[in-house]
Amino acid sequence: MQRILVAFTLVFLCAFGAIAQNSSEDLKKKQAEIQREIDDLRNTLNDTKKNKKASLGQLALVQKKLKLREQAIGNINEQINSIQSTISQNYGEIGRLNKELDTLKEQYKKSVVYAYKNRSNYEFLNFIFSANSFSDALRRIEYLKSYRQYREQQASTILNTQALLNEKNEGLKASRRQKDEVLKDAEKEKRVLVVERKEKDEFLGKIKAREREISKEIEMKNRADQKLRVAIRAAIDKEIKAAAAAAREKAAREEKARVERQKELEREREREKARLAAAAKQEQPATKQEQPATEPPVTKTTPAPEPKKQPASTGSVFEATPEGLALSGGFEKQKGKLPWPVDKGTVKLHFGTYTIEDTKIRGNNPGITLETNTGAAVKAIYEGEVTTVFDIEGNWAVMIQHGKYFSVYSNLASTTVSKGQKISMGQTIGRAGSNDDGNGEVEFIITLERINQNPEAWLRRR
Repeated sequence: MQRILVAFTLVFLCAFGAIAQNSSEDLKKKQAEIQREIDDLRNTLNDTKKNKKASLGQLALVQKKLKLREQAIGNINEQINSIQSTISQNYGEIGRLNKELDTLKEQYKKSVVYAYKNRSNYEFLNFIFSANSFSDALRRIEYLKSYRQYREQQASTILNTQALLNEKNEGLKASRRQKDEVLKDAEKEKRVLVVERKEKDEFLGKIKAREREISKEIEMKNRADQKLRVAIRAAIDKEIKAAAAAAREKAAREEKARVERQKELEREREREKARLAAAAKQEQPATKQEQPATEPPVTKTTPAPEPKKQPASTGSVFEATPEGLALSGGFEKQKGKLPWPVDKGTVKLHFGTYTIEDTKIRGNNPGITLETNTGAAVKAIYEGEVTTVFDIEGNWAVMIQHGKYFSVYSNLASTTVSKGQKISMGQTIGRAGSNDDGNGEVEFIITLERINQNPEAWLRRR
């Protein structure tokens, strides 16, 4: 029984150790990913600082870096809790193993004392020969053998338990060292967090100093956004009308074909009726020509049933064709996985209403504003067809249709596509223009027909 308990303990501790190791490795991996993001943001921020003017894009980078730093500290705290849980588990196991080892040693001591007292050959032989029968003597010999094996197993169990105890003690020491290292990392991250909070406050101060200037920029953006909204709506309305007209034409062609089929069936029935009448007339005997003519038998034909009219579709007019339906479905399946329209860049302004901290700057973004390198390649996020290319405030905008969804790329310095062109995912459609601060900038919008969507919900996590 004791050996079974020890074996179970070994299995349990190994399993627990593996789980704890996996959890620790996952947290370390997450920490490394966060640190890579922070490093990328720092490099991007250093590039943007070449422009001495504090911009909303720089502020967004600083705020995102600060948020990632807070995530890093939270992740470190999780690591500390995980290590502390392992330490507590080790303490409990060490205490239990010590008790178990004491019990094993006491039992072994008793068995050794017993063996010592009965060590002589006389006692051994006396025990066997005092048996009542030969079979009883054989059983006693087997008993003595099994008792010897039992003592050997006791010794082996003690050694295994001692080895396990030593291993847990070493593991405890390693966990303590690891905890000390992680605590140092936590203190370091907290010091950096203090510095980065000061950096954010400094940026906010610079933004506040430029509040009037930035407010004018936002007003210009709002005007451009409004023009963009109007242009997008007009383009989508035009596409809806065209799709609806195409659907009506298709329905009219199908109805015309149905009517023609019905008329052809009627003509076929009339021809069959005339043929049967002529055949009946020829078969009448000459002697009966004086009798009143009777109507020839007419073979009744069952008119073909008219095809049932399909109920009016409640779906999108853009899904009236198999191609449109497939594009919509494919686009929806990629939600949260779509590539970003620029390879490198940061979200300067998010979707929807926004307020810049500690300022009166407010706005309502129809999509997301991406700050990137001037002239950076702007790419289609999914396959589709260019619906329109139009001018907004001196820069280009491209709209691509993906079934009932549309993606819009605005503030392009140049474009390489034209209306009606088929586009593949990742294809370059133009180059990023710049804003008044001289930084590269792209406005990116996704709509479900006329309804604006949050693009960040559709794009893959960076």
